[in-house]
Amino acid sequence: METLAFSKFKDTCLSVLERVRRTGEPVLATRFGEPVAEVVPPSVHERPRQWLGSFRERGEILGDIVSPAGSEDE
Repeated sequence: METLAFSKFKDTCLSVLERVRRTGEPVLATRFGEPVAEVVPPSVHERPRQWLGSFRERGEILGDIVSPAGSEDE
């Protein structure tokens, strides 16, 4: 794990974040030799390939969805 002084981390924050994203190697930011923060890559979340229809087994249709919601008098 790479260790950076906090002042250097502040100066190069965007490039450090990009390097962590690209390599997956965490970076430890220290202040006066004491750890302040650890930058780690995000955990991988499995996303469905297609979001359309992703709730088809979870939803339930109640009543008539074709007719108007109110009467013609309203």
